[in-house]
Amino acid sequence: MSVRSAAARATVAKLCGADVELGNFLLGTPGLAPSSGWVAARLLLDRIPGTAHRAPALWLAGSPGSGSTACTASFDDGGHRAEVDAESRDWGRKFLATNGGCVYIDLAHLELCLPEVISAWDHLACWHAMLAIAREALGTANAALPPGAEIKVLVNSSDGQGNSYGSHLNFLVTRRCFENLFRRKLHHLLLLASYLASGIVLTGAGKAGVEHGEGEADFQISQRADFFTRLAGPMTTHDRPLVNSREEHHAREDLARLHLIFCDSAVAHGTCLLRVGVTQLVLAMIEQEVVDPRLVLEDPVHAAKQFSRDPELRCSARLLSGRRASALAHQRALFEQANRFVATGRAAGVVPRADEILALWEDTLTKLEREPAALVGRLEWVLKRAFLTHAVRRRGLDWRSPDLRHLDQIFHSLDPEEGLFWIRERAGCTERLVDAAAIAHFRQEPPADTRAYTRAHLLRLAGDEAVANVDWGSIRFRLDDRGYLPRYRTQELADPLGFGRAATRDIFACGASLDDVLDAL
Repeated sequence: MSVRSAAARATVAKLCGADVELGNFLLGTPGLAPSSGWVAARLLLDRIPGTAHRAPALWLAGSPGSGSTACTASFDDGGHRAEVDAESRDWGRKFLATNGGCVYIDLAHLELCLPEVISAWDHLACWHAMLAIAREALGTANAALPPGAEIKVLVNSSDGQGNSYGSHLNFLVTRRCFENLFRRKLHHLLLLASYLASGIVLTGAGKAGVEHGEGEADFQISQRADFFTRLAGPMTTHDRPLVNSREEHHAREDLARLHLIFCDSAVAHGTCLLRVGVTQLVLAMIEQEVVDPRLVLEDPVHAAKQFSRDPELRCSARLLSGRRASALAHQRALFEQANRFVATGRAAGVVPRADEILALWEDTLTKLEREPAALVGRLEWVLKRAFLTHAVRRRGLDWRSPDLRHLDQIFHSLDPEEGLFWIRERAGCTERLVDAAAIAHFRQEPPADTRAYTRAHLLRLAGDEAVANVDWGSIRFRLDDRGYLPRYRTQELADPLGFGRAATRDIFACGASLDDVLDAL
């Protein structure tokens, strides 16, 4: 067997996870201005039921039942005052027994972490399910605030004032693929970076103006492009790289977790599905070493900024070959290669519904080439640009005016009465790629084909008090031995593709005790 044919067989299903920070802040509480984001995130987190949350309770003076009209923040951890630390990272993490995902606070943002999925359609439904959970928390938290105070939540990646927050995807790849990307084969890394740069025409959420960059632009396709400065590296909050090399072991030793941080937060179905599905196909090709150096951009970081500031899709970037290509031409070339790849059967068992992803990808590129306005219901940046352009013309606004920047931000509001996407969705003007039933399902149930299934069911069976610690790859239980010192047992969930419903459903269905289930697992 040749080395190339052996490499082609070393592949794994492109399981996907995501961790997304929301823009959150508290209005009507001027005394909390320096900590408004952190307090808002904490109030939201408190309203989401979950396991392994050990943080002290928060109250706002002036809220119902507090007996005060002043609005201040305090933390009660059993008689001791705890200071607000707005720089806390990974604070108060809770895993959800409903769907196997989790929530926590990261640098004053409520962060939603999706359960692991294999299908891009499941990712889309899980994402909207997690947003529905956050929206419910927003409603209950606001109902408990004192008069005049209100939490706002934005599903975006940039506050318009020079700050950007994360919308990260992670994908399962073989250890060999990870080594090739970062230690062995530079052209693999360069092709992935080039795809991410031109891919913003599919995945961008859109924004007004420029941040952390030279020059000016009325409108950009990507919210994140201004904030990326290098090709590769492990950072996520500064010196951000197009391709993140952070190495975290959430899987078996022969597998790796590829962390991609060059993503916009988005809610439009087409944007969300293409972001995951097309990336799955590109990674499947790279993993099987179907890499065409002719598609490598000479400077992917600079190209991403150029492409972002060109919503007319006319500019081009230089390829290593010396030729130039627009973002659309580059995406079309990648599509043709992916189409041939899928036709050989090499995506089977690796990327679910690959033919449907290809069909949506091709249709989107064709419409972008001929009539971008036809995608106003599918792509978030196209919808947002149309909305802001209409506001500029009808209301006589300048692209740099405070009123326009305000519209730019509230476009992404999680509030269904304020966020434009939700308003258009209710009017039947957006393209739905998963239905309400699928979203409702993932609010209460985990994906059936990943370890999230067993994680969620173990959390349900054990209850909060019996869980000593929980992470993506393991759960440690504290078991009561009738008054004696507690026993501890750990269930490893090292295989993200293992422990699905087919493997463990019968174990949970038999009504056994936690000890018996752990024995069986």
